[in-house]
Amino acid sequence: MDIVALVDRTGEAPTAALFGVLTGIVFGVAAQRSRFCLRAATVEFARGQMGDKVAVWFLTFSTALVWVQGAQLLGLMDSADARMMAVPGSWSGAILGGLMFGAGMVLARGCSRRLLVLAATGNLRSVVSGLIFAVVATMSLTGALSPLRDHLAALWVTEGGRNMNLLASVGLPAWGGLAIGLMFAVLALVLARRNRIGASRLVFASGVGFAVAVGWVLTYTLSLVAFDPVQIESVTFTGPSAHTLMFFLERDPVLQFDVGLVPGVFIGAMISAWLAGEMKIQAFDGPSTMRKAMIGAALMGFGGMLAGGCAIGAGVTGGSIFVGTAWCALFFMWVGAMVTDFLVDQQKAPVAA
Repeated sequence: MDIVALVDRTGEAPTAALFGVLTGIVFGVAAQRSRFCLRAATVEFARGQMGDKVAVWFLTFSTALVWVQGAQLLGLMDSADARMMAVPGSWSGAILGGLMFGAGMVLARGCSRRLLVLAATGNLRSVVSGLIFAVVATMSLTGALSPLRDHLAALWVTEGGRNMNLLASVGLPAWGGLAIGLMFAVLALVLARRNRIGASRLVFASGVGFAVAVGWVLTYTLSLVAFDPVQIESVTFTGPSAHTLMFFLERDPVLQFDVGLVPGVFIGAMISAWLAGEMKIQAFDGPSTMRKAMIGAALMGFGGMLAGGCAIGAGVTGGSIFVGTAWCALFFMWVGAMVTDFLVDQQKAPVAA
């Protein structure tokens, strides 16, 4: 692909949006076919199981590390220039936001990425929850909730004006990230074999991690040829959901990678579900389920923005370049989800005879 010619023909902003669409389509297809879901993995783990959902999550996480760290070793990207690494991170935001996001995704029965993929298959529950998530994320970014988010994020921030690079902080060599990714991959394959996961699902699970690498490489390459500064970023859904919503509400919207990503994921997941015959209209089971989903979506909207990313943005995309607060947020997402599953779903009182 001649990116210089593409930029000259279409412009920098449309090219960034196009890259977002392409990355989103790859991600949407892979996520829909693999049924990758952090919420499902955490619930399974919380209940003492190491089943197929945990295996798929580990495979996605590990392949993101392998693809991204491999691309960096080949000079196809530089994580030092990524916005997540180049700006101060918030430890307090990662902890509090991670806990809120983890709790929210259990209540909503899916993280923000999962809601978008399910919405593309005809799940009306996910459409409603996804809209609430996007609205609350927008309010947390620039609206009524932004002062609270700023206050909580400022309680404890990283030093030196940048986020923490975990590889550099422990003195690992440049290939250390790739080695860690390969170790996680071995664990994932062992779990996959134990749970008899088919080759097709394994390929698509690794495709989710590949999509993360595609986003990093495309935005980095564009930044090298663009006249105006370009954010080096990849797949995430908290900020992009807010930006996409505002794109359709503002009088003079601006195209960017984020604005192309969300529609791209929706298109990819919808095409994948249609080809597999999995398009199906679904609604809420009842008022209780609806209330939990709405509360969960709101928690994810605020928590994801506070944490600096969602289950994908912090947990996989930020994790793939070893951003310190991203790994912290991911850990507390697991904690928040497991505690919520224990308190809300595992402790349901038995129905009286």
